Amino acid sequence: MQVILAPKFQRKYKKLHANQLPEINAAISAVVGNPSVGEQKKGDLYWLRVYKFKMVGQLTLLGYAIDDNGDIILTFVDVGPHENFYRDLKR
Repeated sequence: MQVILAPKFQRKYKKLHANQLPEINAAISAVVGNPSVGEQKKGDLYWLRVYKFKMVGQLTLLGYAIDDNGDIILTFVDVGPHENFYRDLKR
Protein backbone atom coordinates (compact mmCIF):
# COMPACT_ATOMS: atom_id res chain seq x y z
CA MET A 1 0.00 0.00 0.00
CA GLN A 2 1.25 3.43 -0.96
CA VAL A 3 0.20 6.53 1.02
CA ILE A 4 0.22 9.97 -0.62
CA LEU A 5 -0.39 13.29 1.11
CA ALA A 6 -1.98 15.91 -1.15
CA PRO A 7 -0.48 19.44 -0.95
CA LYS A 8 -3.69 20.83 0.62
CA PHE A 9 -3.58 18.13 3.30
CA GLN A 10 0.10 18.81 3.99
CA ARG A 11 -0.52 22.55 4.45
CA LYS A 12 -3.34 21.96 6.92
CA TYR A 13 -1.39 19.25 8.78
CA LYS A 14 1.58 21.59 9.28
CA LYS A 15 -0.68 24.21 10.87
CA LEU A 16 -2.06 21.86 13.53
CA HIS A 17 -1.12 22.41 17.16
CA ALA A 18 0.81 19.88 19.23
CA ASN A 19 -2.31 18.81 21.17
CA GLN A 20 -4.08 17.95 17.88
CA LEU A 21 -1.35 15.77 16.37
CA PRO A 22 -1.92 12.56 18.42
CA GLU A 23 -5.61 12.51 17.50
CA ILE A 24 -5.11 13.09 13.77
CA ASN A 25 -2.26 10.57 13.67
CA ALA A 26 -4.57 8.00 15.30
CA ALA A 27 -7.22 8.75 12.64
CA ILE A 28 -4.66 8.37 9.85
CA SER A 29 -3.52 5.05 11.33
CA ALA A 30 -7.13 3.84 11.49
CA VAL A 31 -7.64 4.67 7.80
CA VAL A 32 -4.35 3.08 6.73
CA GLY A 33 -5.19 -0.03 8.75
CA ASN A 34 -8.66 -0.35 7.17
CA PRO A 35 -9.19 1.91 4.12
CA SER A 36 -12.90 1.06 3.89
CA VAL A 37 -13.59 2.54 7.36
CA GLY A 38 -14.67 5.92 5.93
CA GLU A 39 -18.05 6.74 4.40
CA GLN A 40 -18.19 6.72 0.58
CA LYS A 41 -19.64 9.99 -0.75
CA LYS A 42 -22.14 10.29 -3.59
CA GLY A 43 -22.70 12.76 -6.41
CA ASP A 44 -19.89 15.16 -7.31
CA LEU A 45 -17.62 13.70 -4.64
CA TYR A 46 -18.16 10.03 -5.55
CA TRP A 47 -14.37 9.47 -5.51
CA LEU A 48 -14.05 10.63 -1.88
CA ARG A 49 -14.29 8.72 1.39
CA VAL A 50 -14.62 10.60 4.68
CA TYR A 51 -13.56 9.39 8.12
CA LYS A 52 -15.11 11.35 11.00
CA PHE A 53 -13.35 11.68 14.36
CA LYS A 54 -13.11 14.02 17.33
CA MET A 55 -10.10 16.32 17.54
CA VAL A 56 -9.89 18.33 20.77
CA GLY A 57 -13.64 17.88 21.27
CA GLN A 58 -14.62 19.04 17.77
CA LEU A 59 -15.95 16.81 15.00
CA THR A 60 -13.29 16.69 12.29
CA LEU A 61 -13.43 15.14 8.82
CA LEU A 62 -10.54 13.36 7.12
CA GLY A 63 -11.06 13.12 3.37
CA TYR A 64 -9.20 10.50 1.35
CA ALA A 65 -9.36 8.63 -1.94
CA ILE A 66 -8.52 5.02 -2.76
CA ASP A 67 -7.06 3.96 -6.11
CA ASP A 68 -7.15 0.18 -6.39
CA ASN A 69 -5.40 -0.48 -9.72
CA GLY A 70 -3.10 -3.33 -8.78
CA ASP A 71 -1.36 -1.75 -5.79
CA ILE A 72 -3.59 0.20 -3.39
CA ILE A 73 -2.83 3.94 -3.40
CA LEU A 74 -4.31 5.88 -0.49
CA THR A 75 -4.37 9.67 -1.02
CA PHE A 76 -5.19 11.92 1.92
CA VAL A 77 -6.91 14.92 0.37
CA ASP A 78 -8.11 17.22 3.16
CA VAL A 79 -8.73 17.52 6.88
CA GLY A 80 -10.85 20.00 8.79
CA PRO A 81 -14.13 20.79 10.52
CA HIS A 82 -17.44 20.00 8.82
CA GLU A 83 -18.08 23.68 8.05
CA ASN A 84 -17.47 24.26 4.31
CA PHE A 85 -15.50 21.00 4.05
CA TYR A 86 -17.43 19.60 1.08
CA ARG A 87 -17.88 22.98 -0.61
CA ASP A 88 -14.12 23.58 -0.60
CA LEU A 89 -13.43 20.09 -2.00
CA LYS A 90 -15.72 20.68 -4.97
CA ARG A 91 -13.51 23.57 -6.11
